[in-house]
Amino acid sequence: MGLELFLDLVSQPSRAVYIFAKKNGIPLELRTVDLIKGQHKSKEFLQINSLGKLPTLKDGDFILTESSAILIYLSCKYQTPDHWYPSDLQARARVHEYLGWHADCIRGTFGIPLWVQVLGPLIGVQVPKEKVERNRTAIDQALQWLEDKFLGDMPFLAGQQVTLADLMALEELMQPVAIGYELFEGRPRLAAWRGRVEAFLGAELCQEAHSIILSIMEQGAKKTLPTPSPEAYQAMLLRIARIP
Repeated sequence: MGLELFLDLVSQPSRAVYIFAKKNGIPLELRTVDLIKGQHKSKEFLQINSLGKLPTLKDGDFILTESSAILIYLSCKYQTPDHWYPSDLQARARVHEYLGWHADCIRGTFGIPLWVQVLGPLIGVQVPKEKVERNRTAIDQALQWLEDKFLGDMPFLAGQQVTLADLMALEELMQPVAIGYELFEGRPRLAAWRGRVEAFLGAELCQEAHSIILSIMEQGAKKTLPTPSPEAYQAMLLRIARIP
């Protein structure tokens, strides 16, 4: 059996790996694991990834978690174009620099609006207003750092070409965009960066990867989202409680 990718396109890192594989023609068997239903907490999936996280890559007996590790693994295994994960030491270090910062300052911040607007109401929980305001402040600060520290006057976050850093960042930023946040308003450098990344990836691939998340507000309003399992409900309560 070839490579298997367990994912849900509601998930930002799942989309990043999905887009990377599609763009580079990497053959993968896709296994959808519905996060809202709580399938990532099922006994079957926990036997594959005891952390209960997506995405997860299975290459024979080798199982790999964490999206950045999966992206690096695929780029090396399939010798994708060098710009994604540069062979030059300093250029590669810039990608790692961004990915480290991304994990600390982006990953846990930009997904919170989805919990506020969709996932919390789905289970009857309202996120306190002061937490929502703190999150918006954190998003604005992270966007400023993203522009000033990483983008600067360059076309892409780690240099002159698209890298894994740009893909990870774009997918994280798409989460609040799908909820109606005008992240790029008043930020022409960042808006131009998004345009360049999406142009490189191609409109068709972006639409394919983003269609589910871009429709999630409508699904929530129409009450067509799946009902979380009891295991998922408990996990969702804990996640909401951890919002700073």
